[in-house]
Order: sequence, then structure tokens, then C-alpha cells
Amino acid sequence: MDFPVTFHIFGTTILAHPIFETIGMFLGMRYYFYLKRKSKEKLSFNTSAAVLIGATAGALIGSKLIGNLENPYTLFENYSFKRFWSNNTIVGGLAFGLIGVELAKKIVKHTESTGDLIVFPLMLAIMIGRVGCFLTGIHEETYGIPTDSIFGMHLGDQYLRHPVALYEIAFLFILWIALRYIQRLKNHSSGFIFQVFMLSYFTFRLFLDFIKPRIEIVGNLGTIQIVCICVIIYYIYTIKNTKSLY
Repeated sequence: MDFPVTFHIFGTTILAHPIFETIGMFLGMRYYFYLKRKSKEKLSFNTSAAVLIGATAGALIGSKLIGNLENPYTLFENYSFKRFWSNNTIVGGLAFGLIGVELAKKIVKHTESTGDLIVFPLMLAIMIGRVGCFLTGIHEETYGIPTDSIFGMHLGDQYLRHPVALYEIAFLFILWIALRYIQRLKNHSSGFIFQVFMLSYFTFRLFLDFIKPRIEIVGNLGTIQIVCICVIIYYIYTIKNTKSLY
């Protein structure tokens, strides 16, 4: 296979990443609305709108902000709006999307968790998007450092690299099965599935980024890893406090 994989649409050559990312978001949203129709938990229009706006605004801001702060030196020394807008990361999107939702819920005075329903649609969207990341190879930033392990692959240059996008797909597939099992037990509080997903995913990303090229900001940690640690601490505290109430 030659990297990057491209598609020719109406005479224009397009990388696989934006195509699969768009497909992932579309199918993820369709899956979410399907689950929402089946759900017994019904939110008012005001609450639903507030949560949607909060999640969208937070995710957009966070994905761009953290994506650009992965290399703050380039951001501040040679600023370009085009470069700023093109940089994004799911870690920033999830972290700031969470902040946006929590702020929106406080505004409309909604105290119940709203996260469980979005977990599996979100995982589906990420997995499909990561297929596009893999097919794009080194021409976007979801690739690993060189390795001589059996997992090394040529992703568009002369090095064998960790196919970190495939690692993430495999992890999410296993996590999907585990969360489905937990969901069927039905002995957990509302929001617990989302909490476990966030704690698991950010823990995985913390360690995954050690085998990805990164700019070290604090010690040997990159910006994404620092965000991951903050989210991990938050959810350990949240899950511990939630369990103490039951």
C-alpha cells in the first residue's frame, strides 16, 4: 500500500483523513439519534439544545487550542490562521467538550448525567476517523516513532513506524466490548459508562503519545499528555465520589 491514500472527487485529489473523518461524524451522529429515540431518558428541548451547543463549542475550541499548543513555539513564532484552523486533536475536543457541557448544564440547572448515550456513537466516529488517519500515513500527525518491532510499518517514508492509529482502533474495539458488558450489568449510576470511557481513553492516550513524535513541554510530556493527566485526575476523583454516594 502506498501512503498517503487519496481519492479523486470531481477532479480534486483529497486525502483519506477528511473523508473518513466526515463519514465517522455522520455515522456517529446517526447512531446517537437512533439511541436517543430508543432511550427512556428524555431531555427537554432547552436542556438538549444547551448540551449540544456546549459540547459543540467546547469541542471546537478545545480541539483547535490543544492541537496548536502541541507545538507552541511554532504557534507563537510563526502564526498563521490557516495553520491554526487546520490543527486539531480529539483529546482537546473531548476535554473542552466536557467543560462546555458541564457549563451548559449549570446554566439550565440540569443535574443529571447526559454522557452515557454518546459513548458508543463517539467511539464509532473515532474508530472510523482513525482509519482515515492510518491511510494518510505521515502526511498528518497520527503516526508513530520509528521502531524495529514486528508492528512496524512503512507509512510514507523510509522508516518502519508504530501504526498508532491501528493501535487506537484495536483499543477502542476492546473497550467497546468491555463497556457493553458493564452496561448490561445495570448496577451502576447514570453517567458511569461515560466516566469509564473518558478515564480509559485518556489513560490510553497518555501512554500512546510516548511512541508518537511530540514536543516536550514539561519533563518528557507533551501538551496532549498534560491534558490527559488533568482529565485522568478529574475522573478518578469523580468516580470515587460517585461511588461513595451509593
